Amino acid sequence: MTLLSFLVIQLAPGDYFDQLKMNPQISPETIEQMRHQFNLDKPLWIQYLKWLQGVVQFDFGYSFTYHTPVSFLIKERLINTLILGVAAMLISWGLAIPIGIYCAVKQYSWIDKFFSFFSYVGMSLPTFFTAFLLLFFAASTGWLPTGGMISANHESMSLFGKIIDYGYHLIIPAIVLGFHSIASLSRIMRGTMLENLRQQYVITARAKGLKEKTVIFKHVLRNSINPMITLFGYSLPGLLSGAAITEIIIAWPGLGRLMLEAIMSQDLFVIMADLLMGGFLLIIGNLIADVMLALSDPRIRYS
Repeated sequence: MTLLSFLVIQLAPGDYFDQLKMNPQISPETIEQMRHQFNLDKPLWIQYLKWLQGVVQFDFGYSFTYHTPVSFLIKERLINTLILGVAAMLISWGLAIPIGIYCAVKQYSWIDKFFSFFSYVGMSLPTFFTAFLLLFFAASTGWLPTGGMISANHESMSLFGKIIDYGYHLIIPAIVLGFHSIASLSRIMRGTMLENLRQQYVITARAKGLKEKTVIFKHVLRNSINPMITLFGYSLPGLLSGAAITEIIIAWPGLGRLMLEAIMSQDLFVIMADLLMGGFLLIIGNLIADVMLALSDPRIRYS
């Protein structure tokens, strides 16, 4: 993954230091010295091996744009993105699964039709448009902050006040990300529930006189939850990159925003570190999903 990412990044013409040539205050000798310092004057395979050697030692390189080690930069932004991502996941998963279950049980009811319309709207609207709508609402009413992560007087607040301030600024970006996830996840949950409700074991369970609640939650739900668990594993790397556009519009200082800025400025080591973390989270997410699948479904457990 790192090798392919490195090669794809190199397909872009030039590098960060080519942009400095337009600045007459920086001499060509200084630029060449800086390229040599970061091994950018060497062949690609040597550049890659040098970077990989540093990663093994937990040295992710140096940010050309921010003039600071990449590890320090990512550590500073990672917590902000995780706060936003976890809040959005709690909203989306906490609402999507109950909505999907209820719509499947009450198929074609007015509530099912309402949430179906809601889901189609949510999947159709891009995140940036939803973010602009909420920002317009916040600016018009003054009920919510129009951007940022903290208030101007954040440092003078008590610990409890700071937590409330974080939560207050988290409302709009968490709703934006959660709204789109609820739309797709609830449709998937509804579809798998309907598929299992038509199976023979459901008819048998009802014929045995089991309560409808037992049939739904003990039998149908357990067989329908597997696709959702698999999707949960793939959603973990989205904590880092999925909120990039939202972070820019809301002015949330997270990794997604940092990643886009690094791509635009060709900040090589920042891009590579972010891609590496995304791949690592993808592997961890799939591992967690496999373990959860084995716990929830005895048919796929290893003997």
